[in-house]
Formats: sequence, structure tokens, C-alpha cells
Amino acid sequence: MRNTLSTSASLKTFRFGFGWGWGLDMKLLTGLLAAVLLLAGVGTSHAVVRIADDRGGRIGTYVDKYQGLRTSGETVIIDGLCASACTIVLGAVPHDRICVTSAANLGFHAAWDFGTNGRAVTNSEATQMLYSMYPAVVKRWIASRGGLTPKMIFLRGKALQAMYKPCYLDAQASTNKPTAHSR
Repeated sequence: MRNTLSTSASLKTFRFGFGWGWGLDMKLLTGLLAAVLLLAGVGTSHAVVRIADDRGGRIGTYVDKYQGLRTSGETVIIDGLCASACTIVLGAVPHDRICVTSAANLGFHAAWDFGTNGRAVTNSEATQMLYSMYPAVVKRWIASRGGLTPKMIFLRGKALQAMYKPCYLDAQASTNKPTAHSR
């Protein structure tokens, strides 16, 4: 099998030199192209990422991960715990590409670092940055509960379902788990 490039006066064509004849070569090429386009369309139109049992981690890690998810066009299904830095998904991915199941449970708290004695110390600057990433409806909900503090607050059930569309797990989803568990 060899590929040859033939040139005519008005057009250039790429011809597969299988020796089967031009008609069969074109049918094979057309079939392959149709299959590639079909698979590419199916892959992007039904792509979903399922978030469940994600306790969060470093803010920067999640910002990077969710910016990639934002540009991918994938739908996000929140189907369980999404806490701490995981909740950045709410601001990073467009609202219309996020849905929640009845098991969805979002946990919010102030950002923190390890202090000199090894204890958790609230990082006000990082907390403000985190808060600024959330959509207005989520900010209002957090503010109505005293804001982001060291104590975790949970958004779930009817309150969460009033903010985001419901989703059903009839689509195939990949589980999106954190890569780092340290904060």
C-alpha cells in the first residue's frame, strides 16, 4: 500500500493507492470520514463529568481543573458531596451546563492555611477570592447563613434544586475525583 499525490491542472487530490480503483477508494475514504465525524459528534454531545464524594483540596488545583472543564463543553452532574474547593465548579462552568441530583450536597467554608504552629488559620484573601467566584444566587445563600467561616455549611435538597436544574443519571458519566486531598 502506498499513498500517491496526483496533481491535475485545476485541482489537487490525495489518492490512496490500494489498487482497487478510484470508486472504491473514494467510498472507503468517504466512509472513514463519516465514521470519524459521527464518533466525534457523539463524543462531544453526550460528554458528562460526574462529581461525587469530592472533599476539595487546593484552590489553584480546582481552578485549573475547572477551567479545562469550562472549555471542554462537558456537562457537570453533581451527584453527591462537592465540598470546599470543589464548589469552584459553580463559578467556573456555565450555569446551564451544571445539573444536580437529589443526592447533591455542596459544602462551603472559609479558605485556610496551616499556621506556624501547624493549626488551621483562616486565609481572608483566599476566602474573598473563593467567594467572588460563586454565582450571585449562591453568594446570597452563603451570606444569609453568615458568610464563609471555618464552620462548613451545606447547600442541598430543595434549596439547591431551586438554583440548578435537575439531572438524571441515564447518561454515562465519569467520576471527577480530586487529585490532592491536602488543603
